[in-house]
Amino acid sequence: MTIATSQESSKQATPCGAWSSPIGAAVVAAGAVPLSQLMLDGARLGWLEGRASEAGRTTLMVHDANGTRELTPAPFNVRSRVHEYGGGACLLADGEAWFSHHVDNRLYRIGADGEPRAVTFDGTHRFADFVLDRARQRLVAVREDHSRGATYPVNTLCAVGFDGVETVLVEGNDFYAAPRLSPDGRQLAWLCWDHPRMPWEGTELWLAEVQDDGSLVNGRLIAGGPQESICQPEWSPAGVLHFVSDRSGWWNLYRYAHGVTQPLCPREAEFGSPHWSFGGSLYGFRSDDEIICAYVENGVSYLGRLSTPDGSLLPIEMPYEEMRELRVQGDVVVLLGGAPTIAPELARIDLMSDANEVLAHSIPLPPASGALSVPLAISYPSENGRTAHAFYYAPANPEHEVPAGELPPLIVIGHGGPTGMAASTLKLSTQFWTSRGFAVLDVNYGGSTGFGRDYRNLLKGQWGVVDVEDCVAGARYLAGQGLVDPQRLLIRGSSAGGLTVLSALAFHGVFKAGASYYGVSDLAGLDADSHKFESHYNQYLIAPPERAEAVYRERSPIHHSDKLQRPMIFFQGLDDKVVPPQQSESMVDALRARGLPVAYITLEGEGHGFRKADSVVRTLEAELVFYLRVFGIPVPDGLPPLDIENLDAA
Repeated sequence: MTIATSQESSKQATPCGAWSSPIGAAVVAAGAVPLSQLMLDGARLGWLEGRASEAGRTTLMVHDANGTRELTPAPFNVRSRVHEYGGGACLLADGEAWFSHHVDNRLYRIGADGEPRAVTFDGTHRFADFVLDRARQRLVAVREDHSRGATYPVNTLCAVGFDGVETVLVEGNDFYAAPRLSPDGRQLAWLCWDHPRMPWEGTELWLAEVQDDGSLVNGRLIAGGPQESICQPEWSPAGVLHFVSDRSGWWNLYRYAHGVTQPLCPREAEFGSPHWSFGGSLYGFRSDDEIICAYVENGVSYLGRLSTPDGSLLPIEMPYEEMRELRVQGDVVVLLGGAPTIAPELARIDLMSDANEVLAHSIPLPPASGALSVPLAISYPSENGRTAHAFYYAPANPEHEVPAGELPPLIVIGHGGPTGMAASTLKLSTQFWTSRGFAVLDVNYGGSTGFGRDYRNLLKGQWGVVDVEDCVAGARYLAGQGLVDPQRLLIRGSSAGGLTVLSALAFHGVFKAGASYYGVSDLAGLDADSHKFESHYNQYLIAPPERAEAVYRERSPIHHSDKLQRPMIFFQGLDDKVVPPQQSESMVDALRARGLPVAYITLEGEGHGFRKADSVVRTLEAELVFYLRVFGIPVPDGLPPLDIENLDAA
């Protein structure tokens, strides 16, 4: 016999999807403040904050003995678009700050008086990933030159003098990243790679001497190549170069000294992450003999102390299951961390006292724990003997429960990238659904990061196949376990995840409806419209040029719209340069012509990913209304009307 608790008996059995929720779309939009790019400059800590209420503007914040304040007031927007994904847009050093202003691409310097002043004047040059060369009165950075009128910009490593004079230091490769100057200023390390590789396929680590006049000599390759991905080169306090390499099949830590490369802690764990954007950091030096590092095992992050003399790794107890970035300075560690009931937050940790101070929250007032669904990490069988991984969220609400005899609808999420990773950190955008009676499956399909190079390579030549199969298998698995309603399976995804959505609906009969956020529908069109960074990505994901035409056509949903039988809603930023609007418009036109239920929401002033608060509210509410109407669930008062073409005729 089971005796219901008072909490359980006080809940109302309500049809799934019709639950009233404390997590509205406005809460999702207003509550999630993007936090990124941590920096330590003596006693001063800096980071970037996104401002959805200010049209997605990003600002530089600093915290010191005088408290927390904004260093870059409006209209300054601290953002770089090098490689289009940007990152590494600012630097704190020696009591000053440098940053890239998104509007004009120029570099600005903030001195002791706190006033931003322009350093560069050519807006056709973009900059990212700065390092200070104080002895030579300059920054060293990655530069992207859009002035030459070529199909693609030219990338170099460039010195930018405090007087604005730009001097190219290294050129000839398609891409550069992570210039790192040794503590004595006499050596410069950097990463580079060439088409058709992406940086998680193969990069090169180079090292050169810096002469008194700032020029480089004796440049030589010290690690990496076409089949080895290097990331995050860093110098120890004593001037020993360290880096992360996946030569073992896992992104592990190494050091390079006296011409010899030595592994520090061989482990089936990821101490690095894909280079989508600049400025990432997952380890730092407490001393010459101790590294503080974050690493991922089975999709979950851990923090540890790595002894460089003996390679021992001791855990540091933390409440976080995801650590996106960290910086170390002596006994102080700052990190961005999150967990199932903790939205990303900026924490300052004193290793001597174990004191943990939270300095910034992405969600200042998170919902009560009773309204949150805590995910369960699951692994399940997929096609061809593969094992896929995901986080399963059951419906959760303090006032409602699933009625007896009903199973909840399921929303399957395919993450973007596709070389990305779903994490268990609290996301209001997920809880928006679970608090309304939907179950959610957030899938780390084959090709995802966090499970080693072999798992990442499962998507090699198989984009649109393996990712789709793993999402389909996940939905079937949960339905087979009696956890979700097999007649109410939904799929949603953005960017690369949008291709997963479209392919799942075109080539499999499992899902009943789907939502595509700026999703890919025409792989050939994506090649034609893609920016430089991703212009050859499909050679890895799908097929080399000699086979591309046939395979692209086989896998592009736009050529198989005749197989689509399910309702769909599309969301598209009109300023998207990564996946242009034509990708969504082609699918909408195809579904419209076939008389299928379809809705299309466009957003002016939005690019690849929606930054404005009203955009987040509008899209989430429209998606909810779409699902409710498709399943015949009454739409609650207060939600906006939605034009779904052909729904009544379906």
